[in-house]
Amino acid sequence: MNAIEIKNLSKSFGAKQAVSGLNMTVPMGAIYGFIGENGSGKSTTEKMICGLIPRDGGTITVYGKDNSDEAVRESMSVLIEAPGCFGGLTVFDNMMLQAENLGLENAEKEVIRTLKLVRMEGAAGNKYKNCSLGMKQRVGIAMALLGDPTLLVLDEPLNGLDADGMRIMREVFTDIIKDGKRSIVVSSHLLGELEKVATHYGIIRGGKMMREMTAEELERDCRTYVSIKAKDMNAAKFLLMRNYTRVEEDEAGYLRVYDNTTPDKVAKYLYDNGIAVTELGKAKIGLEEYYIDLMKEGK
Repeated sequence: MNAIEIKNLSKSFGAKQAVSGLNMTVPMGAIYGFIGENGSGKSTTEKMICGLIPRDGGTITVYGKDNSDEAVRESMSVLIEAPGCFGGLTVFDNMMLQAENLGLENAEKEVIRTLKLVRMEGAAGNKYKNCSLGMKQRVGIAMALLGDPTLLVLDEPLNGLDADGMRIMREVFTDIIKDGKRSIVVSSHLLGELEKVATHYGIIRGGKMMREMTAEELERDCRTYVSIKAKDMNAAKFLLMRNYTRVEEDEAGYLRVYDNTTPDKVAKYLYDNGIAVTELGKAKIGLEEYYIDLMKEGK
């Protein structure tokens, strides 16, 4: 059984079609990276999954039942934009308020458990307004975890985090799904960070799903390339473009040869034509470049 199955989902706001014929599958136990540019329909889709806004058409099933089912709704939790916290209250008191709102038994024990899970137990006495952005993001996720939901929908939870905050968030996500019973849908523009933790991806554009894939499929589809620097870069580029079908210069000033070849063959070709190579290597494009290429293809 999948955590989420969406078929032919649609939503309009007046004349604007926000989501159009969207199909989406989130397997059980997945960290599903939901990717798309601003205005692509990510947040609208997430809000429909959680029942925060009605859909115009299509179906959304969560654990095999319609997402309007009461038991299903109780199994879901959502964090879109920012948690609704009172700045003058402590982290612990904000958490307790939410626990009371949810009618949780043993509220204090549950709050302590979730704060430990997001590495915030040491900051429980801090006033929320004095927390850093990264700490506030973790408080939001802790709130989403109250009541032990099996499905979390998180909209841009990585925004504004420093390197240590990113690391902690990755650990939190991994811990959440460790038992295979929970699933996470997480949208983010920080694709390099998302790539380190996601098990599945969905790429959306213009309200339509362009591609869904596993992390293994992404690894397979990401092209390898030979990376080169030479003493005469202009001459090297001219020669390479005569012999290979795709040669590009990247932002760091390296030439990339995407053809099915090896660094040794490329270096020998340049050497035989009087060009000295100063740096040579082989690498693979990441999620961010894969996404940019896919957007170019879509256009």
